[in-house]
Amino acid sequence: MSEEHIVKVKQMIIDSLRIEGMSPDEIDTDAPLFGEGLGLDSIDALQLVVSMEKEFGTVVPDAATGSKVFASVRSMAAFISENGK
Repeated sequence: MSEEHIVKVKQMIIDSLRIEGMSPDEIDTDAPLFGEGLGLDSIDALQLVVSMEKEFGTVVPDAATGSKVFASVRSMAAFISENGK
């Protein structure tokens, strides 16, 4: 997983969730995406799953995997690196 993957994931989050006024630099790579960190919810998670499939060709097979993948930007980037096109 490269820094480039991390930046792409951050930009995907901003674009897919339509977060205005935020740059990739403002998202903490290791902060939780849900709850305290970015404060995302289950609807946001669904949108991220769809965006990951479209942009990176990765499929999150089940909820248990999803909870690990969506823990942080770093965990998303690692999953995409290992499972993406």
